[in-house]
Amino acid sequence: MSAPVVLNSSGQVVHKYGDVSRETLERLQVFVDLVLKWQPAQNLISPSTIPDIWTRHVADSLQTQWSYPEARTWVDIGSGGGFPGVVTAILLADDPDGHVHMIESNQRKAAFLRTALRETGSRGTVHAGRIESVAKDWPHGPVDAVSARALASLDLLFRLAEPFTAQGAKAVFHKGQDFQREVDEVSARWHFDLVEKISLVDPVSRMLIFSNISARPH
Repeated sequence: MSAPVVLNSSGQVVHKYGDVSRETLERLQVFVDLVLKWQPAQNLISPSTIPDIWTRHVADSLQTQWSYPEARTWVDIGSGGGFPGVVTAILLADDPDGHVHMIESNQRKAAFLRTALRETGSRGTVHAGRIESVAKDWPHGPVDAVSARALASLDLLFRLAEPFTAQGAKAVFHKGQDFQREVDEVSARWHFDLVEKISLVDPVSRMLIFSNISARPH
């Protein structure tokens, strides 16, 4: 399954050698091929989305790093099949300071993520364990950003990301058409600054970039 087009950070269609570099697109192709190879045994993505993998998963995941391009060190929580963690690592592959920590409790999916990083020549570390356990007393240095896609409610995401956001990391979360309700609910329990970006893939969805997150006093 070859790459048709990829969207750039302005929402424009990019052909093979446009804003996404040739090397990056080649790495993305390697990753997609790996996902499809491992899919029958691992169920890495919803089977119904396989025909649209480049739009539904790759292009959607490119938006994570594009939403906060200044970040070099990322923690992707609940990484699953590597969307967006591996895609972020691919975008940062030629940056000597780029590194993506991926936290995944499923040991077989963690093995896939390690294979994906190795095969795409991307920098990252896979931490096989529960998010709460891995994040506690984090020993791996400062983190610029935390990402998650299709993982949990905003309130739970805030709690899972707190070990990093409490130290100044921003949070970049994908949310669907019900995003406003979640933002309203979480604002009752947390202080934060928020930048919303309309999804380049689905106009009713949003990329939510949170900063200065802190829990409201009980």
